[in-house]
Amino acid sequence: MYKPADMSLWKGRIDNTAQKTTAGNSARLHQKIQPWDNISDLKDSVTLIGFACDEGVRRNQGRPGAKQGPVQIRTALANTVFPTNISVHDAGDISCNDENLEAAQQSLARQVCKILSANGQPIILGGGHEMAWGSFLGTAHYLSANAPKRHLGIINFDAHFDLRNPNPHANSGTAFRQISAWCKEHKKNFNYYVFGINPSANSHALFKFAKQKKVHWHLDTNCTLAHLTEIEKSLSQFLSQIDELYLTVCLDVFPASTAPGVSAPAALGVDPLFVINALKLIKTVCKKYQVVWRTTDIAELNPNYDSEQRTANLAARLVYEIAKNQKTVTLCKNY
Repeated sequence: MYKPADMSLWKGRIDNTAQKTTAGNSARLHQKIQPWDNISDLKDSVTLIGFACDEGVRRNQGRPGAKQGPVQIRTALANTVFPTNISVHDAGDISCNDENLEAAQQSLARQVCKILSANGQPIILGGGHEMAWGSFLGTAHYLSANAPKRHLGIINFDAHFDLRNPNPHANSGTAFRQISAWCKEHKKNFNYYVFGINPSANSHALFKFAKQKKVHWHLDTNCTLAHLTEIEKSLSQFLSQIDELYLTVCLDVFPASTAPGVSAPAALGVDPLFVINALKLIKTVCKKYQVVWRTTDIAELNPNYDSEQRTANLAARLVYEIAKNQKTVTLCKNY
């Protein structure tokens, strides 16, 4: 079910220097964000949409609560000082009713496609990582209608491959297996690159399947600033072979001390500083190869287990970094 933006969530501090104008350098996000009322041209606006769902997590025997994630990320974002050259809209929430995950994913896909068709830059706030299936489908449908010859790739920051078999039903750990099957059915390459894989949380069968599908990955122990130069080489090779990028961050890639509010907390995890620097590197390499960074999502925020809003605040910082970097690599759309 779709619910329009609740703008009452956007409230916070107002600095003295920003009281006279919401366009000043000190304006915070709650002062500048606007509801998306089906504007026909978003003009490259960063457009937030929530996926208020954790049915996939429940099916995966994880800790429910991520359906409250979009509200908490918005609350944490409200006081963020966004760059003045970035416009932001709130496109409301997709929620899951009566345990009908599949309907919610399809609804998310339609909304993502709609935002892209209006020239928006969607950032989806989760919600369980089952959102990835909807985010991908919406992006793929948009490209099928507007640029069918362009190749779509996925970068995932995640402790898990999420390549489990969706049998008997899909869940939060099956999205990229579903994407792989969709690519095979539609005769598309399955371009998938993962940072932060925890070898103790992924079965040998998953590693075997990932290898068969030519997935690129880095283990969590290799996702450090010292490895960035080495990573740049493989990242460049990956991005040089695609035209469009869908980037997704599962918050369980971070250490439990940094991100306790997730379905599956990480004992080791990846330092947030590495991820922020990797995002900057992705921006640079996208620009080099003229890859359009098209869609992004942040998954698995579970406020029920979040201490001092640490995970929500980290998610908000990631949205800030992604919006700043994504904005600079949206290139010419005349395909």
